[in-house]
Amino acid sequence: MPSDTQNKRSILEARHHDPFAYLGLHQNKSGWVLRVYQPHATEISVFDGANWLPLQRGRADGFFLWQGKARLPVPCLLRLNFYNHLIEVHDPYSFGSSITDHDLYLFSEGRLEQAYRMLGAHHMECESVWGVRFAVWAPNAERVSVVGDFNGWDGRVNPMRALGSTGVWELFVPDIGLGEFYKYEIRNRQSGDVFVKTDPYGLSFEMRPGTASRVSVLDGYQWRDAAWQEQRATRDWLHQPLNVYEIHAGSWKRHWDGRFYNFRELADSLVPYAQEMGFTHIELMPISEHPLDESWGYQTTGYFGVTSRYGTPDDFRYFVDACHVVGIGVILDWVPAHFPKDSWALARFDGTALYEHEDPRLGEHQDWGTLIFNYGRNEVRNFLLANAHFWLSEFHIDGLRVDAVASMLYLDYSRKAGEWLPNKFGGRENIEAVDFLRELNVMTHERFPGTLTLAEESTSWPMISRPTYLGGMGFSMKWNMGWMNDTLAYIEHDPVHRRYYHNQLTFGQLYNYTENFMLPFSHDEVVHGKRSLLDKMPGDPWQKFANMRLLLTYQMTYPGKKLNFMGNEFAQGHEWKVGTELDWYLLGRSEHNGVRSLLRDLGHLYAASPALHELDFSPEGFAWLECNDADQSVLSFRRIARDGSCVVVLLNFTPVPRPGYRVGVRHKGCYREIFNSDSHYYGGSNMGNGLGLATEDISWNGELQSLQLTLPPLAGIVLQRQG
Repeated sequence: MPSDTQNKRSILEARHHDPFAYLGLHQNKSGWVLRVYQPHATEISVFDGANWLPLQRGRADGFFLWQGKARLPVPCLLRLNFYNHLIEVHDPYSFGSSITDHDLYLFSEGRLEQAYRMLGAHHMECESVWGVRFAVWAPNAERVSVVGDFNGWDGRVNPMRALGSTGVWELFVPDIGLGEFYKYEIRNRQSGDVFVKTDPYGLSFEMRPGTASRVSVLDGYQWRDAAWQEQRATRDWLHQPLNVYEIHAGSWKRHWDGRFYNFRELADSLVPYAQEMGFTHIELMPISEHPLDESWGYQTTGYFGVTSRYGTPDDFRYFVDACHVVGIGVILDWVPAHFPKDSWALARFDGTALYEHEDPRLGEHQDWGTLIFNYGRNEVRNFLLANAHFWLSEFHIDGLRVDAVASMLYLDYSRKAGEWLPNKFGGRENIEAVDFLRELNVMTHERFPGTLTLAEESTSWPMISRPTYLGGMGFSMKWNMGWMNDTLAYIEHDPVHRRYYHNQLTFGQLYNYTENFMLPFSHDEVVHGKRSLLDKMPGDPWQKFANMRLLLTYQMTYPGKKLNFMGNEFAQGHEWKVGTELDWYLLGRSEHNGVRSLLRDLGHLYAASPALHELDFSPEGFAWLECNDADQSVLSFRRIARDGSCVVVLLNFTPVPRPGYRVGVRHKGCYREIFNSDSHYYGGSNMGNGLGLATEDISWNGELQSLQLTLPPLAGIVLQRQG
């Protein structure tokens, strides 16, 4: 048992591992003793229910003592005098723990799905007193204190209690409320080094460049999306249209003076725009707290905090609510693959490699200068699972797009020989990461029916979007990076040479139904010198826009769900720049507005045509009519609905009109052109088949009937049988 002198010295030196054993109200042989440490106070008294009783100032600076026969009312109410400034507060060391052993057990097992309700800062009532309960996981700490404006950022004032061997530290600080800025001051057990860290479970943060956490509230927003939530739970998303608009919240639009739109302002502008354009979902690039605008949100430091750049957590709830009310889903870009090295955040949180691996061959992404989560540690896995649960539960998010999945799956990802460690079987697969991803997907789909998980995965790892009970990874969908790369490589060729690369358009059908694929033209394709989609297009200005219209037509009619990054829809001229808004002035030019009108009409056509979306993931929904016409660089295929109805798609990848082009069709009758990317409404030459087409008894493309039609230059058309 430490002596009184040893206890005082430990507190003065901010090294005490168990402050509750000394501070607060304790019974001894002669009665009761109350010890208070307040180094900035000049006088302290305690209320016994009738009178204020003075505490004796000790010889050691900051210690105050009361002794008596009768037990004081608990929790003890103190009156502190700070140089004639009086305040009344309750003694933090008069309160017991409010964290249950059951929650601590589940957390240690990695199974506390709502760990964010146990850890972090929570404004609550404890023993009839309102205050904030702070809790943090730091198993290798000798001492942890909460510091903030309420204690002068002095780590000696509010040391926390260690909850057994769980590594969790807790303290209820009474008489403080919402909006308080705070951090944790941590002293490492082995080295004695002291660190000041933001809260890993912080719900809100101060505006950059500040890095403090902020006491926020989880509950209280009045949602209006009950109908959406009920509909989503039973939605047959496999056979429904999914047309995603990917945006960066800080650069979609800005105020005239460069200020960001907050989430409420964004909702008022973006939601009607997305609705008009026919998008079914909005995907937000990461909106968790991050220190650097230029990281686009992928260098996350506050996993549970909505970034203060765009407003409060309730502002973001308003945005999601506004989307749901008009029938638009919200997908979040989520980053469980890595985190930054900032000294005030997760890196070496308690002085050890806590969230990451100690060995850089396992724990560091050398390309990105970031650290890799230790997925084999229960509490780390729990942190990420709870974070996914947090966004889906507390913000009603409809899906998570999981970033950089390939980097999680392979231990040798972007590493040379000797720079990585194999798994226990000698292989390159990250077994712990695989187990985590499967657990993530099972939890998401069981707890939140109808929500989606989307994998950005660029390798040939099998069964990414197949159920875990069949041996798959359990994602809803996988980004089709192969299709995207092949398509963009093809379209960048001058049309005169495209005949030699025709297989880049047809190869994808060999693997198209091995996964549930999404077809992405994302932000990654319009940055870092890759040029905008429009700038990738060859030819003179007219051909560039015609190619752009053709590319979007191909995407929207090809099997797979759709995603386009902001600016694609009106053919932004230059690469995306995070520091400014999109070039909305371009909509004053007919050619750019034409592309926007085209993608709008394609979005509504895609949603209204079962043949274009019902069997996206099934080979029964697609049939080539002509895939070998490389000499003319023409593709034609049929898209088929579950009831057998279909549309015919023809795509001409050269600037040469094709009058008299023949295509086989299955059913006799009259066919009408329901879409033509060469329409003058979109900026095209207005060549097409406006009067309709009648079949002829001429066998073609393996069909008994055929149509003879005009195929416009650098254009796609969609035909539908009438009646």
